[in-house]
Amino acid sequence: MTKTFVPSSIAHPTPCVGRVVASHGRHLMVESEDGRITLCHSRGKRNEAVVGDWVNWTPSTDEGVIESINPRTSLLYRQDELRSKLFAANIDLAVIFLAVEPEYSDMQLARSLIATQAAGIKAMIVLNKCDLEGHAQAMTRLQPYVDMGVETLFLSLHDEDAYASGFATLSEHLKSCRSLILGPSGAGKSTLINRLLPHIEARTQEISQALKSGKHTTTTATWYWLDAQRQGAIIDSPGFQEFGLHHLDAEDSAGYMPDLARHLGSCRFYNCQHLHEPGCGVRAHVGSGQSDQIDAKRYAIYESLHQELQSAKQRW
Repeated sequence: MTKTFVPSSIAHPTPCVGRVVASHGRHLMVESEDGRITLCHSRGKRNEAVVGDWVNWTPSTDEGVIESINPRTSLLYRQDELRSKLFAANIDLAVIFLAVEPEYSDMQLARSLIATQAAGIKAMIVLNKCDLEGHAQAMTRLQPYVDMGVETLFLSLHDEDAYASGFATLSEHLKSCRSLILGPSGAGKSTLINRLLPHIEARTQEISQALKSGKHTTTTATWYWLDAQRQGAIIDSPGFQEFGLHHLDAEDSAGYMPDLARHLGSCRFYNCQHLHEPGCGVRAHVGSGQSDQIDAKRYAIYESLHQELQSAKQRW
């Protein structure tokens, strides 16, 4: 039987390397170093790649197939009882973007910061819509985070004159980082993206059409370069209302909360869970009135989270 010769370049295409800049299901947009973007598909039914990932892919007609994911420097995700939701990989900064209205959740804010701490990613808080009535109360609620050293900025994207310094400081941070904009729906993340990149609409529509996801309403995360030199980038992410932390252990949760963590070495017992044990150095600082006190609401969040994670572990 005569064998048909197949050139190696066709049988085994040379793998290409690129960064995932948008994804929707098994469809991913992969950007090469030269800026060329190719629609790729994951091999198999599941897609393990996330925006920010460096991937190896092989050409297939005018599209591509993801072969493997390169090692990540960071990965931010949330997990509940049913599934995990990956936000982004290989990022330097997570911007927790909140607003005066709709009122933000203290619990979800705390969970977001715990997740970034566990992932080894720097985080900052931005409060938007500070021109609205009720801004003073919203700012006061963030004071415990300011006290524990989390950089917190105040701005108003709908009033160019109000809190202009907040926007300027945020822009300065973003221009040299790979940043994820993370927060609840309605906080103004899309407005921020449009303010930073007023000419992205065409590229957004192009990506949405290629991913067959219709009009872009931030149902998927998308990577945007902030400058031609590609020094800074932001990832626009879908809003969320829940932030599961079931990938973490209850015993580690206090260590991911800076205001609690700084008192961990002062407990009588080495295995103190900081709940009801005598001689607990953490509980001794709850509402103590000292400069290093733990806010009572923050401690209540810790109690609730510890119970939740402990129960989840027992169910497993």
